[in-house]
Amino acid sequence: MSDETVPAAGDSSVLVNGLVSHGDSKTRRVYETARSLHSGAVKDLLSLGVCERCIFRLIAVEAFDSDLSSVSTSTLHSWLESGDDETGSSESNCSRICIVCLGILQFVFSDAAEKKLVKSDTSSDYVARVTDLVKQDLHDFDSFGLEVSVPSTIMDNERAVLSYLKEKYSTEGWLQRDKISVKDALKVLILDPLKASLGAQSDSSSFHIRLTYSEASDEALGVSKTTHESKRRKTDAENGSNCTSENSFEKVYEPCIFSVHCNKMPIFFSGRYFKYSRNVSQSRWIIDDERMGEASVEEILGGNILPACLGDSYKFHAAGREDIDVRMLGSGRPFLIEVQNSRQCPSEQSLKEVEEKINNSEKKLVGVKDLKCIGSQCWAMMREGEAEKQKQYVALVWIARPLEEKDFNSISSLKELKILQKTPVRVLHRRSPLDREKIIHWMNVEKIKGHSHYFLLHLCTQAGTYIKEFVHGDLGRTTPSMGSILGCRAEIIQLDVTDVKMGD
Repeated sequence: MSDETVPAAGDSSVLVNGLVSHGDSKTRRVYETARSLHSGAVKDLLSLGVCERCIFRLIAVEAFDSDLSSVSTSTLHSWLESGDDETGSSESNCSRICIVCLGILQFVFSDAAEKKLVKSDTSSDYVARVTDLVKQDLHDFDSFGLEVSVPSTIMDNERAVLSYLKEKYSTEGWLQRDKISVKDALKVLILDPLKASLGAQSDSSSFHIRLTYSEASDEALGVSKTTHESKRRKTDAENGSNCTSENSFEKVYEPCIFSVHCNKMPIFFSGRYFKYSRNVSQSRWIIDDERMGEASVEEILGGNILPACLGDSYKFHAAGREDIDVRMLGSGRPFLIEVQNSRQCPSEQSLKEVEEKINNSEKKLVGVKDLKCIGSQCWAMMREGEAEKQKQYVALVWIARPLEEKDFNSISSLKELKILQKTPVRVLHRRSPLDREKIIHWMNVEKIKGHSHYFLLHLCTQAGTYIKEFVHGDLGRTTPSMGSILGCRAEIIQLDVTDVKMGD
């Protein structure tokens, strides 16, 4: 190339093929790097169908940087051309899909949503497109993490190209330099302009933008590998051949299919819920396509919180559980709602409105209090609530004989009573057969006027105690039981949870 084609600082110069450079220092540095590359390796890579930016990645001595994003593909090609006709014309080579990056660093892709081919000569149009797709998802964020996913064919073809280069140019120092990957190179090219376009910082944010490239399937494109191609590749691998030929690469017929996915790390909401109905399960309960119960705590709470977050889905977690026919009263049971991919975090006022909506519902199946947004550290507290804390209950009990005065003292005098419970018969189909030692901390009896065979049993127990089985004994599988303490048959008619103690 003659001196008059070199872009000079502060000046615009006409380059080969009539292309114009604005002559800034970054452009000049890219130009000088291009002209310093090994001309034989450049010619070989261009003839194989390797794109201009991949050539910089693979054989440049200097580190791959963002300056390459501002120089068009056609300009890069004109700077790399050695003038040998064997490389073909600039136009024909520029229009080919790179056999290594499959068009990713050429900013060429097939749009997954619109199902059309998209070409951008520089990063500007590409970044504008990504920005539009991100903004369409309506996320509220001031920082983001960028992720890139690419097909495995890229790594396979790159290994084949590097193997060829090492055989032909084994003495060259540039071969020893670590190569930046295609996905890291794409991040280098677009990260700064993407930050500027989105008006956000890039860090280890809870909000992630994922750029996904997937290879167009052979079936969808109406092509397939021939038996000869498959056998040739297998034979080369078995013989340890480093010969790079047309058959050494996965065929590239179309650019990758491109899509943008935005995802925010889960946000958590805590509170305490009340269950007023004996026909509401804690979680959604379906057996043989038939719903058990009128509704579920999970659906009522999650179904009201999710719209306030504009999230994709939610998960419900609680500190223990009660059966469908057991009410949750008193102070309520602690719970967490984990919202996936929320677009916004609702304000305190919005959460108060959610509370009011649930508490003022016409059927009043479920209530809630202390609803707030919290951090993920709440998991430790929830685990403690399931295993370590105390639960208080009130049970309506029937016994086979009239309640006597001495029964009041015999029951209330029992403190820190240790009981042994085998896995209850009613849950053996889904629980392991184990022996569990539990503690009944205290009990007292409340008379029901006019009903000598019935009484209310108030009790405080270790979390995880099976209360129904403690009352009736479960065919001798819980010892001692209320029946064995009173020396008669005992049955539980109704049960309510009145307190779940989470603090010490």
